This record gives sequence, structure tokens and C-alpha cells, in this order.
Amino acid sequence: MLVLAVVVGLAPGEAAAQSLWKELAPGIELRTLDAGITVLRVDPNGWQLSLAGLDKKSESGGRSARDWARKAELALAINAGMFAEDYVTHVGYLESRGQVLSARVNSYQSVAAFDPKDGAAKPPFRIFDLDVPGTTLESIRADYGSLVQNLRLIKRPGVNRWSQQEKRWAEAALGEDDAGRMLFIFAREARSMHDLIRALLGSGIGIVAAQHLEGGRLAQLYVNAGGVELELFDGAGSASAWPIPNVLGISRRAEAR
Repeated sequence: MLVLAVVVGLAPGEAAAQSLWKELAPGIELRTLDAGITVLRVDPNGWQLSLAGLDKKSESGGRSARDWARKAELALAINAGMFAEDYVTHVGYLESRGQVLSARVNSYQSVAAFDPKDGAAKPPFRIFDLDVPGTTLESIRADYGSLVQNLRLIKRPGVNRWSQQEKRWAEAALGEDDAGRMLFIFAREARSMHDLIRALLGSGIGIVAAQHLEGGRLAQLYVNAGGVELELFDGAGSASAWPIPNVLGISRRAEAR
């Protein structure tokens, strides 16, 4: 059987770039970059971003991203960010649908925001730079019910904020593209963040902002959509993903079902 794919309204270069994405489900696309980086591109209009994590009062130990996804019925799960020595508390500011889970505001300049309070007026997902004049944590909170503060990788509109360094690690990251879509990124090969960011900016995926979620053996990404199941983690010295206290994940919006 011969199948012909027709892309309408795209220039040749745009059509070629689009063909590199594999649709797993409506609004979820998968692409592996030349540098061995896995990217899941998700439409926030069809998929709801949320936080799943340990209840400090009754739980301990954590779960892998795969197990968090299964428990919370998520199609995708990735680290929510780095955590403190208690193995529970997020190291930056963390708020989920109006509930402040970590009130600590540190020097990290990237805040991912979702659950807009006025859905018609604000994008469903946005990564903000706190060093932009007029942008503060409180101004973001005025518009969004969920915020995750993390270490910045890429400053809008596509600026590499990391100088070259010797340290290298596997990386889980959250990004935003020039169409406002969520980018869930996993790089298994250990590399410097400067080199990873350079690869992302040169890949043609339209990334304009990104934040670091986790590195090394704790970094992981899990997706189960459209009959495709992937569990990605740094397998050096471990046959299974390590437990983590919280994840960011997606589920289909009720209005998109």
C-alpha cells in the first residue's frame, strides 16, 4: 500500500522539519535530534500540565517518573526540578493550583507557569524570565495558579545562558517553542549544558526558553501515548530509574477528549 503525505502551506524547509516529528497522539509529537536528544512537543491547548508529588505528611521514598505517571494517570512525566536534602522539598518556588508547596524564592531566573486564572486572556503555558523588567514572581502569580521556579538554560527569545564548563551530565529539561508549545527534553549522553543548549538552539525545533529540571542519574522522562511507551533515564550503574519526589506531567484536557 502506498501512502502519500501532503503538507500544505509550508515552505520546503519547514515541511522537511515538520516531517521529522512523529505524532503519538493528537497534540503530542516525538522527535530525536541528531545529537541524540529526545524531545516531546505538546500542545498545551489539548493537554493539561500538572504537578504530581509526595504528600509531605503521609508519604516518603518517591517513585520513578514511570510510576508517577501510572499513579496519576499521566501520558507523560518528567522531573519537576531539583529538591532539598529532605528528598521532598523543591529547591525553588513551587505552587500548584493555588497551593504553595515551596515558598522559598531563590536566585533562579526561570519560572514555568500554567493554569492561567483567566484562560481566555493568558497562554495556557509560559516560561518567564525573572530578570525581565516588570516581571516578578508576584506578577506571574497574579495571572497563573501554578508556578515552578528552576535554574534557567535558555533566556527568551533563544539566548544560551551557560558558559562552557568541564562538568557534563545527562539532562532533563522543560522548554517552550515559538508557538507556545511545551517541550519535554531528555539528553541521555553526558555533555556540558553549553553544548546541549547550542544543539537545541541549532536543531530547528523553535525553542525560545528552557529551564533545567534535573541532571545525572535522577534525570528521567516517561511517555505512554499512541501505543508508544518510552522510559528514558541515565542507565549508568543502574538498571532502573531512581525514585524522585515529584514530577511534571500531562493529561488530556476534558474539552479536548
